Amino acid sequence: MRRLVVWNVMTLDGYFEGTQPWDLAFHETVWGEELEKFSLDQGQEIGTLLFGRRTYEGMFAYWKKETGAIADMMNSIGKAVASRTLDEATWNNTRLLKGEAVEGVRALKAEDGKDVFIFGSADLVDSLLQAGLVDEYRICVAPVVLGAGNPLFKPHDRKIAMRLNSSRPLKTGGVLTTYAVASGR
Repeated sequence: MRRLVVWNVMTLDGYFEGTQPWDLAFHETVWGEELEKFSLDQGQEIGTLLFGRRTYEGMFAYWKKETGAIADMMNSIGKAVASRTLDEATWNNTRLLKGEAVEGVRALKAEDGKDVFIFGSADLVDSLLQAGLVDEYRICVAPVVLGAGNPLFKPHDRKIAMRLNSSRPLKTGGVLTTYAVASGR
């Protein structure tokens, strides 16, 4: 069984994007040599990158025109997009998971290979977390308070325990954290 790992940059007040879709300017506060190396190293662990439709469309639009080591990784790695509305996925090495996302991701995790990673896709991540499919969160906490935006963690009526596996400060002031989602949610 492959693990499902969520990777995001998040502000101190819990937002993974600002008030508008793709408002990610705060990422610049943590980006640097250390986070670039982390991203490339992490890329070696990825068997499949999983996206929801909106994140897939934004990532595709951005990365198809970029160059460099991270762009090469993003454009070549295997990808899956969970969507009930897309008819096709045209980004290189992308397959479409039609229908119910939870069932599609459960099947994806059961495949052989390296781990499944999700970048962004907070709504998809929320449904997968609630279904008990998320194994690990990797979060870079940016030293910024936005005051409003799209929260990484959505409100719920139950607690989901996590265990800190690692934390490491960056020269930029960000902190890389890794949390295991506790079993028995």
